[in-house]
Amino acid sequence: MAKRLFGTALHASVVALAVSELLLFAAALLGATYLRLQPGAALLPWQVADVQYVAVAFAVLLFVCCLALGLYTHRQRANAAGVLLRVLLAGVCTTVLMSLAILLLPQLPIDYRELLVAVLLAVLFSLCVRVLFAAIGVDDVFRRRVLVYGADARALTFQQLRRASDRRSFKVVGYVCPPGEPAQVPQEQLLDASQGLLALSQALAVDEIVVALEDRRLSLPVDELLACRMAGIVVSDYVTFMEGAVGRIVLEALNPSWLIFASGFRQDPLRRFMSRAMDIAVSLLLLVLTLPLWLLALIAIRIEDGWHGASAVFRQQRVGFGGVPYTLYKLRSMSADAEKGGAQWAQKNDPRVTRVGAFIRKTRIDELPQLYNVLRGDMSLVGPRPERPEFVSTLQANIPFYAQRHAVKPGIAGWAQLCYPYGASEADALQKLQYDLYYVKNNTFLLDLSILVQTAEVVLMGKGAR
Repeated sequence: MAKRLFGTALHASVVALAVSELLLFAAALLGATYLRLQPGAALLPWQVADVQYVAVAFAVLLFVCCLALGLYTHRQRANAAGVLLRVLLAGVCTTVLMSLAILLLPQLPIDYRELLVAVLLAVLFSLCVRVLFAAIGVDDVFRRRVLVYGADARALTFQQLRRASDRRSFKVVGYVCPPGEPAQVPQEQLLDASQGLLALSQALAVDEIVVALEDRRLSLPVDELLACRMAGIVVSDYVTFMEGAVGRIVLEALNPSWLIFASGFRQDPLRRFMSRAMDIAVSLLLLVLTLPLWLLALIAIRIEDGWHGASAVFRQQRVGFGGVPYTLYKLRSMSADAEKGGAQWAQKNDPRVTRVGAFIRKTRIDELPQLYNVLRGDMSLVGPRPERPEFVSTLQANIPFYAQRHAVKPGIAGWAQLCYPYGASEADALQKLQYDLYYVKNNTFLLDLSILVQTAEVVLMGKGAR
């Protein structure tokens, strides 16, 4: 089942994994502490309390590192080696941070040896619990059973969800074809509903019925759906279900009335204040911490292009909040004449990218000057990625609801960046818009924090850069 916490979808299987690992991480540090005791020795009461506090801090820190590396998202698509690498990297990050804490706070009741043992135990526990969850099929235990009312092209999209992560939270038990509708789903998956939707749903232990009708002229079995609802079975429309299940708003099924009456789209003063406060605090901190990277990148660009070449800081017009253009700052990663023929989408292995540019784009160092845009208020840390006016005019003409992504400030990090690879075409822009609209509808402070933490995985793993 997928529940929501402050607009963020929480999948039961992921929550179960996260809680299990959090407890095991604390147990790892407690175990490492007690392993050092001599036979028959015991900790004093005040020492026990101190160790417990440190165990909680250690568990939370390692949990956050795992979260930052994408280990607690139902969209995780890494193979076994990728998961192992992420767990080990989370352990290394935790070791470094906890070592600094021990250095600065020598009164802490652990030493470096105990920390190393705790990290090794925690990594081992994490790998074991993940193997166990996979072996017993925890995803299947929590996966909701879905009955689709409809069998046309819209219903067929359930068959076309290629990514296992998109289907992780539900299982389609079958389709009911309404009278007068041509069936496009496989014949063997059609169900006989002659005994009524309620009886069929109860016989199949259905948790949710999704109404997926492309032809709105077909009449709904209102009385039957109402009976199912009164019996405790969730009844959802197609767009709402897809929003919660796959984290995007399906454009081809979207209509203005859904956007008007759907929950979300909150822009209250408290939300804006919290967002702005986080933008200023985090961007100032990052500006200070990344200053050496700026200097090294500027010097490298100058060495490659010559000291009298084009400016190492690149300025470009982008479309911001409310569709108003602003000047965006980046470190130049392409040759000075990269767009002498006009605005172009960035391509894979783009020949316009310099050698230094390839590195700073891969590591996202080229985007550090956008922190200045955040401080100015042009951008936020989290939001839809800003596009150029030349592209926006075309995209708004060809893609419905494209202008609605400008209802919030553009961001350095974004929901679409986490869920979809680099966009380099109009077709990619359409796909990313579905995730951008999801963010605009569900944007909350907690979702922003979640995106910021998970963006660390995008940077560290070099995902999506061109």
